[in-house]
Amino acid sequence: MRLGFAPSRRAATDLIAHGRVRVNGRRYRKGETIVPGDRVEVADTPVAEGLAANADLKVTTLYEDAAVIVADKPPLMPCHPLRSDERTTVMNAIVAAYPETAETFDKPLEGGLVHRLDNGTSGALMIARNREAFVVLREALRAGRVTRHYRALVTGRLDGMIEIATPIAHHPKNPRKMVVVENEASSDTPSAGPVSARHRSAPRPAFTRVEALSYENGFTLAEVTPRTGNRHQIRVHLASIGHPLAGDELYGAPPLEGLDAGRFWLHLAELEFDSPAGGRVKAVAPLASDLEDSLALARVKFEGLR
Repeated sequence: MRLGFAPSRRAATDLIAHGRVRVNGRRYRKGETIVPGDRVEVADTPVAEGLAANADLKVTTLYEDAAVIVADKPPLMPCHPLRSDERTTVMNAIVAAYPETAETFDKPLEGGLVHRLDNGTSGALMIARNREAFVVLREALRAGRVTRHYRALVTGRLDGMIEIATPIAHHPKNPRKMVVVENEASSDTPSAGPVSARHRSAPRPAFTRVEALSYENGFTLAEVTPRTGNRHQIRVHLASIGHPLAGDELYGAPPLEGLDAGRFWLHLAELEFDSPAGGRVKAVAPLASDLEDSLALARVKFEGLR
Protein backbone atom coordinates (compact mmCIF):
# COMPACT_ATOMS: atom_id res chain seq x y z
CA MET A 1 0.00 0.00 0.00
CA ARG A 2 1.29 3.46 -0.95
CA LEU A 3 0.91 6.38 1.40
CA GLY A 4 1.42 10.14 1.18
CA PHE A 5 0.89 12.64 -1.64
CA ALA A 6 1.87 10.37 -4.53
CA PRO A 7 0.03 7.08 -5.08
CA SER A 8 2.48 6.09 -7.85
CA ARG A 9 5.94 6.84 -9.22
CA ARG A 10 4.38 8.76 -12.10
CA ALA A 11 2.36 10.92 -9.70
CA ALA A 12 5.54 11.63 -7.72
CA THR A 13 7.35 12.61 -10.91
CA ASP A 14 4.50 14.98 -11.83
CA LEU A 15 4.67 16.61 -8.39
CA ILE A 16 8.38 17.27 -8.90
CA ALA A 17 7.96 18.46 -12.49
CA HIS A 18 5.28 20.98 -11.46
CA GLY A 19 7.42 22.47 -8.74
CA ARG A 20 5.39 21.22 -5.80
CA VAL A 21 8.30 19.49 -4.03
CA ARG A 22 10.82 21.46 -1.94
CA VAL A 23 13.83 19.99 -0.12
CA ASN A 24 15.26 22.24 2.59
CA GLY A 25 13.29 25.09 1.04
CA ARG A 26 14.71 24.58 -2.46
CA ARG A 27 12.98 23.17 -5.50
CA TYR A 28 14.46 19.79 -6.40
CA ARG A 29 14.53 18.24 -9.86
CA LYS A 30 13.88 14.66 -10.80
CA GLY A 31 16.94 12.52 -10.13
CA GLU A 32 18.43 14.60 -7.32
CA THR A 33 19.08 12.67 -4.13
CA ILE A 34 18.14 13.42 -0.54
CA VAL A 35 19.90 12.35 2.64
CA PRO A 36 18.77 11.70 6.20
CA GLY A 37 17.87 14.96 7.91
CA ASP A 38 16.63 16.71 4.76
CA ARG A 39 13.26 18.44 5.12
CA VAL A 40 10.87 17.49 2.31
CA GLU A 41 7.75 19.60 1.74
CA VAL A 42 4.97 19.14 -0.81
CA ALA A 43 2.74 22.09 -1.69
CA ASP A 44 -1.00 21.43 -1.48
CA THR A 45 -1.60 23.23 -4.78
CA PRO A 46 0.59 23.53 -7.87
CA VAL A 47 3.11 26.35 -7.88
CA ALA A 48 2.08 28.98 -10.40
CA GLU A 49 4.10 28.66 -13.57
CA GLY A 50 5.01 31.57 -15.73
CA LEU A 51 7.80 33.39 -17.51
CA ALA A 52 10.42 34.87 -15.23
CA ALA A 53 11.92 38.15 -16.41
CA ASN A 54 15.70 38.28 -16.83
CA ALA A 55 16.88 41.85 -17.38
CA ASP A 56 20.52 40.70 -17.42
CA LEU A 57 19.93 38.62 -20.54
CA LYS A 58 20.04 40.77 -23.68
CA VAL A 59 18.29 39.90 -26.93
CA THR A 60 18.24 42.38 -29.82
CA THR A 61 14.89 43.66 -31.08
CA LEU A 62 14.76 43.87 -34.88
CA TYR A 63 11.27 45.38 -35.14
CA GLU A 64 8.43 46.44 -32.87
CA ASP A 65 5.02 48.04 -33.08
CA ALA A 66 1.93 47.99 -30.87
CA ALA A 67 1.09 44.40 -31.80
CA VAL A 68 4.30 42.47 -32.41
CA ILE A 69 8.01 42.27 -31.68
CA VAL A 70 10.58 40.58 -33.89
CA ALA A 71 13.61 39.50 -31.85
CA ASP A 72 16.99 38.30 -33.09
CA LYS A 73 17.39 34.85 -31.51
CA PRO A 74 21.02 34.09 -30.64
CA PRO A 75 22.45 30.67 -31.51
CA LEU A 76 22.00 27.91 -28.93
CA MET A 77 19.58 29.98 -26.84
CA PRO A 78 16.18 28.24 -26.39
CA CYS A 79 13.10 30.19 -27.44
CA HIS A 80 11.22 29.59 -24.19
CA PRO A 81 11.73 27.80 -20.86
CA LEU A 82 10.43 24.33 -20.11
CA ARG A 83 10.20 25.09 -16.38
CA SER A 84 9.25 28.22 -14.50
CA ASP A 85 12.68 28.40 -12.83
CA GLU A 86 14.55 28.65 -16.15
CA ARG A 87 15.73 32.18 -16.93
CA THR A 88 18.11 31.91 -19.87
CA THR A 89 15.79 31.82 -22.89
CA VAL A 90 14.72 34.41 -25.44
CA MET A 91 11.34 34.84 -23.76
CA ASN A 92 12.94 35.51 -20.36
CA ALA A 93 14.82 38.43 -21.92
CA ILE A 94 11.81 39.68 -23.89
CA VAL A 95 9.51 39.63 -20.86
CA ALA A 96 11.97 41.83 -18.96
CA ALA A 97 11.70 44.49 -21.68
CA TYR A 98 8.08 43.86 -22.70
CA PRO A 99 6.12 42.50 -19.69
CA GLU A 100 2.89 42.30 -21.67
CA THR A 101 4.30 39.42 -23.74
CA ALA A 102 3.86 37.12 -20.71
CA GLU A 103 0.20 37.94 -20.08
CA THR A 104 -3.08 36.24 -21.05
CA PHE A 105 -1.68 33.55 -23.33
CA ASP A 106 -2.63 29.85 -23.45
CA LYS A 107 0.83 28.52 -22.53
CA PRO A 108 2.35 30.45 -19.62
CA LEU A 109 5.92 29.37 -20.37
CA GLU A 110 5.68 30.48 -24.01
CA GLY A 111 3.83 33.76 -23.59
CA GLY A 112 3.27 35.53 -26.92
CA LEU A 113 5.75 33.40 -28.86
CA VAL A 114 4.18 33.04 -32.32
CA HIS A 115 6.60 30.44 -33.70
CA ARG A 116 9.75 28.65 -32.59
CA LEU A 117 13.26 28.11 -33.85
CA ASP A 118 15.39 25.12 -32.89
CA ASN A 119 18.08 25.83 -30.31
CA GLY A 120 20.69 25.38 -33.03
CA THR A 121 19.03 27.93 -35.33
CA SER A 122 19.46 31.70 -35.09
CA GLY A 123 17.52 34.62 -36.53
CA ALA A 124 14.18 36.41 -36.61
CA LEU A 125 11.53 35.39 -34.07
CA MET A 126 7.97 36.79 -33.83
CA ILE A 127 6.40 37.55 -30.45
CA ALA A 128 2.89 38.97 -30.00
CA ARG A 129 2.27 41.77 -27.50
CA ASN A 130 -1.39 40.92 -26.86
CA ARG A 131 -3.73 37.99 -27.27
CA GLU A 132 -5.58 39.45 -30.26
CA ALA A 133 -2.33 39.89 -32.18
CA PHE A 134 -1.23 36.38 -31.19
CA VAL A 135 -4.39 34.82 -32.68
CA VAL A 136 -4.06 36.81 -35.91
CA LEU A 137 -0.36 36.03 -36.37
CA ARG A 138 -0.71 32.33 -35.61
CA GLU A 139 -3.51 32.05 -38.15
CA ALA A 140 -1.42 33.94 -40.73
CA LEU A 141 1.45 31.53 -40.09
CA ARG A 142 -0.78 28.47 -40.54
CA ALA A 143 -2.29 29.93 -43.71
CA GLY A 144 1.09 30.62 -45.28
CA ARG A 145 0.78 34.41 -45.15
CA VAL A 146 4.06 34.76 -43.23
CA THR A 147 7.09 34.46 -45.51
CA ARG A 148 10.28 33.08 -43.96
CA HIS A 149 13.59 33.28 -45.83
CA TYR A 150 16.41 31.23 -44.29
CA ARG A 151 20.07 31.14 -45.14
CA ALA A 152 21.41 27.60 -45.03
CA LEU A 153 24.78 26.05 -45.71
CA VAL A 154 24.40 22.47 -46.93
CA THR A 155 26.90 19.73 -47.60
CA GLY A 156 27.61 18.93 -51.24
CA ARG A 157 26.66 20.75 -54.41
CA LEU A 158 23.16 21.97 -55.21
CA ASP A 159 22.25 23.78 -58.41
CA GLY A 160 19.21 25.84 -59.30
CA MET A 161 15.96 25.55 -57.37
CA ILE A 162 14.46 22.45 -55.74
CA GLU A 163 10.98 21.90 -54.30
CA ILE A 164 10.74 19.24 -51.58
CA ALA A 165 7.21 18.08 -50.78
CA THR A 166 7.70 14.89 -48.76
CA PRO A 167 5.48 14.47 -45.66
CA ILE A 168 7.19 14.37 -42.27
CA ALA A 169 6.52 12.26 -39.16
CA HIS A 170 8.22 11.58 -35.83
CA HIS A 171 11.00 9.03 -35.94
CA PRO A 172 9.66 5.64 -34.76
CA LYS A 173 12.54 5.06 -32.32
CA ASN A 174 14.39 8.34 -31.71
CA PRO A 175 12.19 11.04 -30.10
CA ARG A 176 14.77 13.70 -30.99
CA LYS A 177 14.35 13.17 -34.73
CA MET A 178 11.83 13.51 -37.52
CA VAL A 179 11.71 11.43 -40.71
CA VAL A 180 10.37 11.88 -44.21
CA VAL A 181 7.57 9.54 -45.21
CA GLU A 182 7.98 8.30 -48.76
CA ASN A 183 5.12 7.13 -50.96
CA GLU A 184 2.38 8.80 -48.89
CA ALA A 185 0.36 11.43 -50.64
CA SER A 186 0.58 14.89 -49.09
CA SER A 187 -2.35 17.27 -48.89
CA ASP A 188 -3.39 20.61 -47.46
CA THR A 189 -5.17 18.90 -44.59
CA PRO A 190 -3.62 18.79 -41.09
CA SER A 191 -2.55 15.19 -41.55
CA ALA A 192 -1.24 13.43 -44.63
CA GLY A 193 -1.80 9.94 -43.34
CA PRO A 194 -2.87 7.82 -40.38
CA VAL A 195 -0.66 6.95 -37.47
CA SER A 196 0.95 3.56 -38.07
CA ALA A 197 3.46 1.29 -36.40
CA ARG A 198 6.16 2.89 -38.56
CA HIS A 199 5.65 6.39 -37.14
CA ARG A 200 5.04 7.94 -33.73
CA SER A 201 2.69 10.49 -35.29
CA ALA A 202 0.55 10.94 -38.37
CA PRO A 203 2.67 12.12 -41.32
CA ARG A 204 2.10 15.82 -41.95
CA PRO A 205 2.40 17.64 -45.28
CA ALA A 206 5.60 19.64 -45.65
CA PHE A 207 6.76 21.91 -48.46
CA THR A 208 10.24 23.46 -48.71
CA ARG A 209 11.76 25.53 -51.51
CA VAL A 210 15.57 25.52 -51.77
CA GLU A 211 17.49 27.84 -54.11
CA ALA A 212 21.25 27.52 -54.50
CA LEU A 213 23.16 30.80 -54.17
CA SER A 214 26.84 29.85 -54.33
CA TYR A 215 29.13 26.85 -54.11
CA GLU A 216 32.71 26.35 -53.01
CA ASN A 217 34.82 23.76 -51.27
CA GLY A 218 32.14 21.12 -50.82
CA PHE A 219 29.30 23.32 -49.52
CA THR A 220 26.35 25.15 -51.06
CA LEU A 221 24.97 28.36 -49.62
CA ALA A 222 21.21 28.39 -50.22
CA GLU A 223 18.07 30.37 -49.54
CA VAL A 224 15.41 28.13 -48.02
CA THR A 225 11.74 29.11 -47.91
CA PRO A 226 9.40 26.72 -46.10
CA ARG A 227 5.70 26.92 -46.94
CA THR A 228 4.73 24.85 -43.90
CA GLY A 229 6.09 24.88 -40.36
CA ASN A 230 6.77 21.37 -39.13
CA ARG A 231 9.31 20.44 -36.48
CA HIS A 232 12.81 20.10 -38.00
CA GLN A 233 11.29 20.54 -41.45
CA ILE A 234 14.23 22.20 -43.17
CA ARG A 235 16.74 19.92 -41.47
CA VAL A 236 15.02 16.64 -42.33
CA HIS A 237 14.04 17.72 -45.86
CA LEU A 238 17.61 18.69 -46.75
CA ALA A 239 18.99 15.50 -45.21
CA SER A 240 16.45 13.45 -47.18
CA ILE A 241 17.90 14.64 -50.50
CA GLY A 242 21.46 13.92 -49.38
CA HIS A 243 22.42 17.49 -48.44
CA PRO A 244 22.12 17.91 -44.67
CA LEU A 245 22.84 21.25 -43.04
CA ALA A 246 26.51 21.79 -42.34
CA GLY A 247 27.17 20.87 -38.72
CA ASP A 248 23.83 19.08 -38.22
CA GLU A 249 25.17 15.87 -36.74
CA LEU A 250 21.70 14.66 -35.72
CA TYR A 251 20.81 14.36 -39.40
CA GLY A 252 24.07 12.91 -40.64
CA ALA A 253 26.32 15.89 -41.35
CA PRO A 254 29.87 16.07 -39.97
CA PRO A 255 30.70 18.82 -37.47
CA LEU A 256 31.69 22.15 -39.02
CA GLU A 257 34.76 24.04 -37.86
CA GLY A 258 33.81 27.24 -36.08
CA LEU A 259 30.42 26.04 -34.77
CA ASP A 260 29.80 24.93 -31.19
CA ALA A 261 28.27 21.56 -30.36
CA GLY A 262 24.55 21.59 -31.09
CA ARG A 263 24.84 24.47 -33.55
CA PHE A 264 24.22 23.95 -37.26
CA TRP A 265 24.30 26.34 -40.20
CA LEU A 266 20.74 27.68 -40.38
CA HIS A 267 19.61 31.27 -39.91
CA LEU A 268 16.16 32.85 -40.35
CA ALA A 269 17.31 35.95 -42.21
CA GLU A 270 14.00 37.60 -43.18
CA LEU A 271 10.40 37.59 -41.99
CA GLU A 272 7.65 39.25 -44.02
CA PHE A 273 4.09 39.56 -42.71
CA ASP A 274 1.15 41.90 -42.23
CA SER A 275 1.20 43.33 -38.73
CA PRO A 276 -2.09 43.34 -36.80
CA ALA A 277 -1.19 46.97 -36.00
CA GLY A 278 -1.25 47.75 -39.72
CA GLY A 279 1.24 47.70 -42.55
CA ARG A 280 3.50 45.17 -44.18
CA VAL A 281 6.58 44.29 -42.13
CA LYS A 282 9.93 43.06 -43.42
CA ALA A 283 12.30 42.24 -40.56
CA VAL A 284 15.89 41.37 -41.42
CA ALA A 285 18.22 39.52 -39.02
CA PRO A 286 21.96 39.99 -39.75
CA LEU A 287 23.89 36.79 -40.19
CA ALA A 288 25.08 35.51 -36.81
CA SER A 289 28.78 36.01 -36.16
CA ASP A 290 29.52 32.31 -35.67
CA LEU A 291 28.06 31.58 -39.10
CA GLU A 292 30.17 34.36 -40.60
CA ASP A 293 33.24 32.80 -38.98
CA SER A 294 32.45 29.31 -40.17
CA LEU A 295 31.88 30.58 -43.69
CA ALA A 296 35.29 32.16 -43.67
CA LEU A 297 36.84 28.96 -42.39
CA ALA A 298 35.07 26.94 -45.09
CA ARG A 299 36.04 29.54 -47.72
CA VAL A 300 32.51 29.84 -49.03
CA LYS A 301 31.85 32.89 -51.19
CA PHE A 302 28.81 34.88 -50.12
CA GLU A 303 29.59 38.42 -51.34
CA GLY A 304 26.42 40.42 -51.84
CA LEU A 305 24.24 38.09 -49.77
CA ARG A 306 24.48 39.97 -46.47
